[in-house]
Amino acid sequence: MKVSRQTLWRLLAAVFVVNLVVMGLGAWYSAQQAPPIPDEVVGPDGESLATGADIRQGKVVFQQNGLMNHGSILGNGAYFGTDLTAEALDMKVEYMRDYYAREKYGTSFSELDADGKAAISDQVRRELDSAVGREGTIEYSAAEIYAHEQVRERYVELYHEGELERGIPSGTVSDEAEARRLADFAMWTAWFSHADRPGSDHSYTNEWPYQPAAGNEPAGATMTWSVIAMVLLVAGAGIGVWLYKSVELPEPKTGVVDVPHPRDVALTPSQRAASRYVPIAALLFVVQVLLGGLLAHYYIERDGFFGLGELLGIDFLSILPFSMAKTLHLDLGILWIATLWLGAGLFLPPLLTGHEPKNQDRYVNGLLVALVVVVVGGMTGIWLGANGYIDGQLWWILGNEGLEYLEVGRFWQFGLLAGFLIWAGLAARGFKPLLDKEAPYGLAHMILYAGGSIALLFTAGLLYTPQTNIVTTEFWRWWVVHMWVEGAFEFFIIAVVSLTLVSMNLLSRRSAEKAVAFEALFVMGTGVIGVSHHYWWVGQPDVWLPLGSIFSTLELIPLVLILFEAMNEYRTLATSGESFPYTLPFMFIIASGVWNFVGAGVLGFFINLPLVNYYEHGTYLTVAHAHAAMFGAFGFLALGMATYILRLTVSPGQWVERRLRWAFWLWNAGLALMVLVSLLPVGFLQLEVAFTQSYAAARSLEFYNGGLVQALFWARMPGDTLLIAGTIVFAYDVVKKRFVLRETSDVPARTPVSDQVMSDDD
Repeated sequence: MKVSRQTLWRLLAAVFVVNLVVMGLGAWYSAQQAPPIPDEVVGPDGESLATGADIRQGKVVFQQNGLMNHGSILGNGAYFGTDLTAEALDMKVEYMRDYYAREKYGTSFSELDADGKAAISDQVRRELDSAVGREGTIEYSAAEIYAHEQVRERYVELYHEGELERGIPSGTVSDEAEARRLADFAMWTAWFSHADRPGSDHSYTNEWPYQPAAGNEPAGATMTWSVIAMVLLVAGAGIGVWLYKSVELPEPKTGVVDVPHPRDVALTPSQRAASRYVPIAALLFVVQVLLGGLLAHYYIERDGFFGLGELLGIDFLSILPFSMAKTLHLDLGILWIATLWLGAGLFLPPLLTGHEPKNQDRYVNGLLVALVVVVVGGMTGIWLGANGYIDGQLWWILGNEGLEYLEVGRFWQFGLLAGFLIWAGLAARGFKPLLDKEAPYGLAHMILYAGGSIALLFTAGLLYTPQTNIVTTEFWRWWVVHMWVEGAFEFFIIAVVSLTLVSMNLLSRRSAEKAVAFEALFVMGTGVIGVSHHYWWVGQPDVWLPLGSIFSTLELIPLVLILFEAMNEYRTLATSGESFPYTLPFMFIIASGVWNFVGAGVLGFFINLPLVNYYEHGTYLTVAHAHAAMFGAFGFLALGMATYILRLTVSPGQWVERRLRWAFWLWNAGLALMVLVSLLPVGFLQLEVAFTQSYAAARSLEFYNGGLVQALFWARMPGDTLLIAGTIVFAYDVVKKRFVLRETSDVPARTPVSDQVMSDDD
């Protein structure tokens, strides 16, 4: 089956419009169906317990103190602490049972006999399960009033006074009143997790979290769509294989092309400038993996650092609490990958065009300086904001917005957005000869579309404030996070890999354009609406359950195509001979495709089955998926681009790749050990506890402190050590290579791709 570029382009444009319409309507509908923030929470006699302003302020406290990177809310966030929604619901059940036990029997619930416990438990379950959401006012029973007040005082103990065995330093929340508002916020999310959506027989969260004592058990639709998703999973794999075999996709060939040797490629001033992005990224990478090692250790020793705190009299937990270390670890991970991608996007144009725009090197250097300013400013702002040094509304503008993956303050987010736009402008300057000659679906246009989509989706993170309903906030946050990772980033990967293969003369530009459009069609066609699998348990309307089940399952199709491409590239590499100069960059590209399939495909689709996701949402299975997909797919591609840049910038006679090969294998072995020996086993144990007990039990301190779980945490050390070692070796090699760079020339010494004669009919 032959498919023309024009046909693929039209299909891609149609998919983009359909996605825009579906998600646009979904945004409007979701806002209408969000759980209401009440004007007031009142008791049976009409006495006021809390107001909507208290709940909104509690959300502010949650974000301002970085608690989403300590624990989670509605299952979203970090896994070190408890999930506030599940814990609040669990405590609500516990305190309501105690209230009724004392009211009816004059003793605590734990002192009752089996019949008494059964009667009280049934009363509490029926009361919570029969609650119905409504606008305006939440009417509590006397037992609920008592439970709410007890949770408030517990939150004062936990988050204001601190509890070191949970890794919560004293003063995490600055005063008691704010800790109580945090409890109001958590209790509101617990309320809409058990209160039925009007006109429905299940809660706003589709009965999540699992807590049978509150009547929360998987709804029938969860099982139905799980079965449908399993059928689609098999069908999606088959469709992916059929498409790859039946549609003519380009296959790199090395036997009949002239692969340019690095000594035949002159280095332009802008490429020298772009190569400076590599050591900056290496520095960020080193700090990120060291913080990752610290985070892993905190699960074993929550109130110290290998006993040194007590020995030296240093309170490590207060200096760098888990939430701050996690924030920096996440943000630096995104930043070093983005830095390498930006550098690659500015390095490639001269290879393809033979064109060096005037003063391009100055602008590339200027963008790097701006990037460093934004990174340093953003990281500093996070620390100052979380520690209370920025007052008023400026805490989330200049400080820390406090949402996972979008922690940096709004001002710095605008800075990052401006950086993307400047990068697009510089890339367009570099690609101008191609842009002038090719059709709108050409390769140079594609790389700009891919980069532009990253910037466009980033704007969704600007559509809420700390006072916005958490359900609406999560809707837009996942637009950025998911559509980046499973939409724009995948699109960018395909475009960059194709550009790289073209620059190596392994692929014609025409074939590359078809490959990019074909795979982007399925990436964007499934990945955008596929974001809805994040909406199942967070208070979004029911429509997202079928949409998420269908589209997140069909995301397997582009991953199958990418896996086939990786296998094809491996065959090309295996037959290229020892003289092939780009073996190492190719190895990274292949590893990226394989880990993408393992992390996003195998692990991602297992946890995205609705019934599995219901129990595992926010457990270590998600951690395993995230590490394998993020570092394995996007990190390895970025490192492959860095290796390609180094190969072309280092003086040919000085090129040594021994250390980079060591880093490559250390990273692969370390990631495999970390995921398979530690993260996945802990996740499966959590899944069992969530299934047999409750979700809150699976996220409890008691679970994490269990002997087997602690042993598995220690088992993570070899993998983490290899990852850290690989990163240090890489950083050292990058620094060494900065001293053996080749001289620059204004024009690359090779025939530019823009001069190749090609037909637009294919």
